[in-house]
Amino acid sequence: MTAPPVLTGPSGRPIDRDSGKTLRLPIIHQRLVETYGDGVIELNWTTPLELLIATVLSAQSTDVMVNKITASLFQKYHEPEDYLAVPQEELEQDIKSSGFYRQKAKSIRGLCAGILERFDGDVPQTIAELITLPGVARKTANVVQSGAFPEAMATDPDAGIAVDTHVIRLSKRLGYTRHSDAVKIEQDLKRMYPRDQWSNASLVTILHGRRCCDALKPACYRCPVETLCPSSLAAGRTDKARQARGMGE
Repeated sequence: MTAPPVLTGPSGRPIDRDSGKTLRLPIIHQRLVETYGDGVIELNWTTPLELLIATVLSAQSTDVMVNKITASLFQKYHEPEDYLAVPQEELEQDIKSSGFYRQKAKSIRGLCAGILERFDGDVPQTIAELITLPGVARKTANVVQSGAFPEAMATDPDAGIAVDTHVIRLSKRLGYTRHSDAVKIEQDLKRMYPRDQWSNASLVTILHGRRCCDALKPACYRCPVETLCPSSLAAGRTDKARQARGMGE
């Protein structure tokens, strides 16, 4: 891997892994965008409802598995009414491979009922409305809004950054936060990233977590932001994500 050019901050000093997070973050983000583009939601979907259902199914599962399930699921179920027209046990069998299928089936039926009863059958566009649906917390709401309703995201005062396990891990490793709670991490990130970067900040971070910055074996030797990472194993540093767990964070 070719070493990136040395950049300097306002004081003229080089920006490296020991520099402040506000100096490192814009460069890290730019390098991740150069590596992964603007990022992409790797769940397959064509409608807001499909994105919502797929995101609920992705909890404690993988996008690859969810895409296998939804390939047939979305052929069978098209509207909120369809998920309520079958016994819960039938829906459970349709999504069983995703894990935690009983709770997910209950959430899917509950959110579909809520969409019909309170939103005229349409998936709501604001975070405040989305999180009223069963099984929909801020992470899911942020994914759905940024993916399906970018215009609403641009003006929604409650809009934010989708924080999943990859974003949590990388935010700690990169020294962006000391928190482990997703809501607190989201608040830290919202203060650091410009609003127009909230959507792709999450997407490129997730892709980097999946393809390079693995939980157990991060590939520091080929990481495009290694020189800016205070957790680089290649530089003999301590993994801040593991250190936080050891401290009970």
